[in-house]
Amino acid sequence: MDSAYVWHLVVGSQPGPPSWVAPATAAAALLAVLLRPLWRFSRNVVTIAHEGGHGLAAVLTRRRLAGIRLHSDTSGLTISSGPPTGPGMILTAAAGYSAPPLLGLGGAALLAGQHIAQLLWIGIVLLAAVLIMVRNAFGLLSVVLTGAAFVLISWYGGGELQAVFAYLGVWFLLFAGVRPVVELQAKRRRGEAPDSDADQLARLTGVAGILWVTLFLVIALSCLLAGGTWLMSS
Repeated sequence: MDSAYVWHLVVGSQPGPPSWVAPATAAAALLAVLLRPLWRFSRNVVTIAHEGGHGLAAVLTRRRLAGIRLHSDTSGLTISSGPPTGPGMILTAAAGYSAPPLLGLGGAALLAGQHIAQLLWIGIVLLAAVLIMVRNAFGLLSVVLTGAAFVLISWYGGGELQAVFAYLGVWFLLFAGVRPVVELQAKRRRGEAPDSDADQLARLTGVAGILWVTLFLVIALSCLLAGGTWLMSS
């Protein structure tokens, strides 16, 4: 692969995918979110994005990021140090549930501009950044396997395969941004999530946890509507 071709992949646009790619990958991604056996597996990708969102917000607000842990039950933990209250802590706590749909929206914007290769390489860079901060074996395995899929498709996949992979991933993030928020509120109703992000935010801000859950849901649904529109028209 010569340097001119690589440069074109990095900064140029690629041909649009066949017309069947957007609806077919949307259906597949929706199944991965709705079907419980598939969701138990695919939710690990959401956890990577969720904890990566916490980590990025911590770094951007100048908190000290100590590490990220991803668990086999699809839960995760991001550890940062700094002031226990204030804007930095609030933004860090709010970033988790917002990250998957916002990543999906950004991905949809890239695909609408026919920047498939760029999306794949941005994904590789983001996964590498998360990998550096992961502090447990299952987390390392999850991120490495996800990153390996991106690398293999980017280097060895043809244009159509890359498009299918990219569209599937973006649709998944858009759909999957909604379900964890619904699950969060169900757990809160049963009293099973006293230290959830929404409840931490309630203690930090004095704003009721249900309002934070509502905000997360509005963000997820708005990203799904906008991103889905871009994908179906690309």
